[in-house]
Formats: sequence, structure tokens, C-alpha cells
Amino acid sequence: MKKFMKEFKEFALKGNVMSMAVGVIIGGAFAAIVTAFTDAFINPLINSVGGSEIGGSIKLPWVDYTGMDAETMKTMTLNYGDFISAVINFLITAIILFMLIKGMNKLMTLGKKKEEAAPLTRKCPFCVSEISVKATKCPNCTSDVEPTEEEK
Repeated sequence: MKKFMKEFKEFALKGNVMSMAVGVIIGGAFAAIVTAFTDAFINPLINSVGGSEIGGSIKLPWVDYTGMDAETMKTMTLNYGDFISAVINFLITAIILFMLIKGMNKLMTLGKKKEEAAPLTRKCPFCVSEISVKATKCPNCTSDVEPTEEEK
């Protein structure tokens, strides 16, 4: 059972799987923005020409409202509140996903040990002062220094 859980953890936390999951969630949230924009702005503009029922809160300046009852006038306005709400929901979703992925990345690095960086300096065999690993001559005693094993 431990082996199965370990394999599942490795699979689920791979970059491709996480990217796909984030893409699906963000795509769903963005679809809500597009739907709200269409319902709040595009449909009322189209309906002002043909006439249909779309709720809202701003009266369209090019529509003649004389002789219309209150319910019909309400359906001929722009409903920007739903659009703003969808944008806010999208931003909240994106922030939560960002924090979730950042936390998961932090958890993935907790168990791993950091690799030690290669040393940048070494001791001169003649004067025992610190010199660069790449140095072929000591700047202090001007002795020729053999390259390290890594440089050979």
C-alpha cells in the first residue's frame, strides 16, 4: 500500500498534471467572465434592436422608453453587476490557486536536501592563501598552481 501511495503522489504532483488541473479551473472561472460579459453587455445591446428580456441597471441611451411599463424598461438595461461579480470571482480563484500551488511546491521541497555548491576558492599549496578554483598562478606568491581534478 505504501508503494501505491508513493507512486500516486509522484503522479499527482507532477508538473503536467498540476498544470492541467490549474488550466481547467482557470478556464472554468474565465468562462464565467465571458458568460457574464455576454449576458450583461452584448445581449442587451442586441436586444435593444430586437427586444427581449435581459435584466440590468443602466438604461440604454438609444432606446425610447416612452410607453413601456417598468418590467419592460428593466429588461432593456445593462446589468454590469453580474460582470463585476464574475471578474472578482475569477481574481479570487486565481489568487487561491496561486497560493495552493505555491504551498504544494514548498511541500515538495521540504523532504529534499539542497545540493552543496561547488567551492569557488581553494588553498594555494605554496603560501596557503585562498585563490580562485580557476587560477593557474597564485596572485600572492606568484607560484604556478596545478589545476584541480575537476578542471583536468
